[in-house]
Amino acid sequence: MLGMMWRSPKALDLLRDPRLVVHSVVSDRMGTEGDFKLYGRAVDVPEPERRGAFAAAMKARIDWEPPEPYHLFAVDVESAGFVVFGEKRFGLAWDPSGGLRRWTQRES
Repeated sequence: MLGMMWRSPKALDLLRDPRLVVHSVVSDRMGTEGDFKLYGRAVDVPEPERRGAFAAAMKARIDWEPPEPYHLFAVDVESAGFVVFGEKRFGLAWDPSGGLRRWTQRES
C-alpha cells in the first residue's frame, strides 16, 4: 500500500496513469546491497475497511496515522527484479508467466 498526501502531484499522476516502478534505495556506490524494483499499477483504495486497516497498521508501526483526506493505493505487481553489482554479480527476475528466475554474469 502507498499512502500519499491529498492531491499531491504524485497521487494525481497515478490517478491519471497508474503505471509505476517502486525502486529501493542504493546506499553504496558499488551496489553491493543490491537494487530492487517492482513494476506494476497503482489501484485506488476507496474502501473504508481497507483504509482503516492501513491507518491502524501505520499507527502500530510508527505511532502516527494519516489524517483524512489522503490517497491510498494498492500496488498490483506485474513483475519484479533484483540485481547485485560487483564481483559476485547476479540477478533475480519474477513475473507471473515466467516465475522466479536467477542469472549470473559469466566471465568473458
